[in-house]
Amino acid sequence: MEIPFVKMHGLGNNYIYVDLFQFEIEEKRLPAIAREISNVNTGIGSDGLILIHPSTVAAVGMRIFNKDGSEGNTCGNGLRCTAKYAFEQGLVKSRDFQIETKAGIVDATVQTNGGSVTEITVNMGKPRLKRSLIPMRGEERESIVSKPFDVANRELRLTAVSMGNPHAVFFVDDITTAPLYELGEIIEQDSRFPEGVNVEFVEVVNETELNFRVWERGSGVTQACGTGACAAAVAAILNGFASNGKPITVHLQGGDLEIKWDDDGFVWMTGGAEVIATGSYYFL
Repeated sequence: MEIPFVKMHGLGNNYIYVDLFQFEIEEKRLPAIAREISNVNTGIGSDGLILIHPSTVAAVGMRIFNKDGSEGNTCGNGLRCTAKYAFEQGLVKSRDFQIETKAGIVDATVQTNGGSVTEITVNMGKPRLKRSLIPMRGEERESIVSKPFDVANRELRLTAVSMGNPHAVFFVDDITTAPLYELGEIIEQDSRFPEGVNVEFVEVVNETELNFRVWERGSGVTQACGTGACAAAVAAILNGFASNGKPITVHLQGGDLEIKWDDDGFVWMTGGAEVIATGSYYFL
């Protein structure tokens, strides 16, 4: 099967995008295609597969499959890339439109220059803070803000946030010594998170800047995570390191995102997206 694709990245967080407005794939084959197409040695190499598809409730839909074949709920960097693709390929005409995800419908706005999308702002919705909504085992109505979290003979302090997918945020004094590779996979698979969890280590630079590293559920270390950057900003505000209503610049390995948790409770993410390559992938 020959699959036409576009490879795109948001701050280095790269996915293979397939336009299901133009092409069809059997549902049962999607996990295997995601695993094979993401393999850097025998496939194209990526953090996963994203499908851009028709929707009955929004202008376009987006489904994300991690490199291990599991399906995710949403992806901030993927949303920006999907918005760029949808506008530049004429799937939408307005600069303001909605994208359907497994986690819900989000609003997107694109800024353009000569027909090309230069920057995208996405309303990532309201953060979910109760254990039952992360989800995390324990008292369902409890919020987890700087609570002790013992793992691998170490005591960390956890702030748990869902941005449509689960995030475990840990603040550190120095991002360069954060135990990302040491603890990322262990925390991702910790039994306290029944659906797994994305793991973020965050250094507070000042009240409007954060340094950030991420281990993504199902993908491992990536250059950037949009929902993770949102979770980090929310966690910083919950811990008193920053203030809501003010833009926070999150410095990810792949670049910067601007995050704002507004007074109405919505989290806004602004950043770019880039096309890397187009082509055909041959799936046997």
